[in-house]
Amino acid sequence: MTAQTPYEMIGGEKAVQGLVDRFYFFMDTLPEASAVRAAHGSSLTSARTKLFKYLSGWLGGPDLYVAEYGHPRLRQRHFPFKIGRQERDEWMLCMTKALQEMPMADALRQDLLSSLEQLASHMINQAEVAKEQP
Repeated sequence: MTAQTPYEMIGGEKAVQGLVDRFYFFMDTLPEASAVRAAHGSSLTSARTKLFKYLSGWLGGPDLYVAEYGHPRLRQRHFPFKIGRQERDEWMLCMTKALQEMPMADALRQDLLSSLEQLASHMINQAEVAKEQP
């Protein structure tokens, strides 16, 4: 008997699409996600499609992103966007809220959040400027 992948454990394609939909709902509606939302431009359509395809493979399901775009090279693909701690934290806020809505074991949710936080931190490409003391 083979172990289930996270993709299977959360409910497969339909669940991943639901996660992506809720993630972008939060990004589009939470004032505290305004910096990361602004980085996406006026339309979320392309980002939504790419995140769905990426997460499908990342979670152990069909590797849709690689099939269409090749190796993810996420950090390289995110270089054109200014990503600092604020954007990372806002991205994680949206993902955390979306994952909290999904029915799954708490241990799986925590494992996914931990891995996604590492991934999001790896996308940071802006040095933080230290504020001068008065």
